[in-house]
Amino acid sequence: MKSFRNLTADDIECRINTISEKGCSLLLYKDARCDMKILDETVGAENWKRNHELINGNLFCNVSIYDEAKKEWVTKQDVGVESYTEKEKGQASDAFKRACFNWGIGRELYTAPFIWITPGLVTLKEKKAGSGQYTTYDKFRVTQIIVEGGEIKALAIKNDSLNKMAFKFDNRKSKDKE
Repeated sequence: MKSFRNLTADDIECRINTISEKGCSLLLYKDARCDMKILDETVGAENWKRNHELINGNLFCNVSIYDEAKKEWVTKQDVGVESYTEKEKGQASDAFKRACFNWGIGRELYTAPFIWITPGLVTLKEKKAGSGQYTTYDKFRVTQIIVEGGEIKALAIKNDSLNKMAFKFDNRKSKDKE
């Protein structure tokens, strides 16, 4: 069976996780369209399929890939959780993405460093004067990712709203350091 490629910067999205007057943290994620694209690229559109089933009231997704050598379908499954915006669609999409993680698509995201963006690199706005609760409408984008051995070794994120590099991480061992 073929192995899946690592995610590229264009495959990854950034989402605000926590926010305060001291800055914000970001989470990296992939969407279901990314998984479909990588499945099509790697095994071919006709050689994978998905279906959903309810088990004890939970929505599971089965992602099956045809194994030409074994002449059979091989399936991996996972459960989804509801999203804040679209209950059923979000749950189905989450189950699909999780099943694709089981196949190895995007598994490197689990090795992402903690991403903290400080004031000056993010526009912070207090939701209501004196509330102590903050928000931002800034948009962040991964501009570089280097994955080695299934782990993120280098990462760069730009705040497109401010046109500034907001985060850089490099955990590669250089020959000078050895």
